[in-house]
Amino acid sequence: MEKLNVGIVGCGNISGIYFKTSKLFDVYDIVACADVDIDRAKQRAEEFDIPNVYTTEELLADPDIDLVINLTPPAVHTKVALAALEVGKHVYGEKPLAVTREEGQQVLQVAKEKGLLVGNAPDTFLGAGLQTSRKLIDDGWIGKPISATAFMMHHGHESWHPDPGFFYQKGGGPMFDMGPYYLTALVSLLGPAKRVTGSTNIAFPERMITSKEKYGEKIRVETPTQINGVLDFENGAVGSIITSFDTWHHQLPYIEIHGIEGSLSVPDPNTFGGPVYVRRHDHENWSEIPLTNGFSENSRGLGVADMAAAILKEETPRANGDLAFHVLDIMHGFHDASDSNRHYEIMSKCEQPYPLPVGINQHNFNDLIKF
Repeated sequence: MEKLNVGIVGCGNISGIYFKTSKLFDVYDIVACADVDIDRAKQRAEEFDIPNVYTTEELLADPDIDLVINLTPPAVHTKVALAALEVGKHVYGEKPLAVTREEGQQVLQVAKEKGLLVGNAPDTFLGAGLQTSRKLIDDGWIGKPISATAFMMHHGHESWHPDPGFFYQKGGGPMFDMGPYYLTALVSLLGPAKRVTGSTNIAFPERMITSKEKYGEKIRVETPTQINGVLDFENGAVGSIITSFDTWHHQLPYIEIHGIEGSLSVPDPNTFGGPVYVRRHDHENWSEIPLTNGFSENSRGLGVADMAAAILKEETPRANGDLAFHVLDIMHGFHDASDSNRHYEIMSKCEQPYPLPVGINQHNFNDLIKF
């Protein structure tokens, strides 16, 4: 059975779940890790029995590594991705693809020139909850989709995060922090967008940290913390999304999709499981739908497995670079529309990801078809 050798660059908090889930999949092995803090890399290697601890340069120079998982901070996503591509390695990165459109385009262009693939988080849309939602739409349970709503609203990170400053700098904010989960889910359910508009605001120009590590320090807010957006999808549906770090409390759903014959309640797109509810026009109540697919637990790394299978079969992965760039383009589009007081016509293109087949589990990714 063929497997890809994978190296992780960036051994921070999010890396733990990647190391853990990699042990479950049959199409790749993590054989090396690297971090600017070599002690942190050594700790992860010992914790998860990883044979090689490298500097980033050493990891990229290892000819046996086929794919690099890039878990560095967003500001250096592009630098690490380009370095990996230049030495002939495929790249799968954490969200977002890049901070700017120009950086994202550069990554995709270099990958194309080198004949390599780019994949990107989030891969939560491949989990049981969102794949069940996709199947319900595809099977016609709510009829043709006509609208969608999405809400990600809370009051920021300064009360609990040990180092929350970067959430309020360029490349941060609620849209770039959490928007990728919601927008990737919407594109996977409805297809790509063609036009967006939005309004943005900074309600609190300065924030005080109340978490223990940096208690009392002030944060200057440099990016919008309230973004209300509208999307026109290519399939004719209209969507609305609110992402906010300025909201104390709310009772709004995560995502709802409304069709000509009913409505669908979609679970938290930052998770892999359910619940999923549907209510058709002739039903008196919402009904919870049993999950049709696997991966209802935290399965970060699922996108890496899908990408590894795609590489082995010379196909395009579902959580691919074009999808990630389309989401990046949309996120910037909301900000641009607000700044220019006009709609933004989406220039990027991507295909709606093909559903993950029912019956696929950790041990049979080599059987994947229909990418």
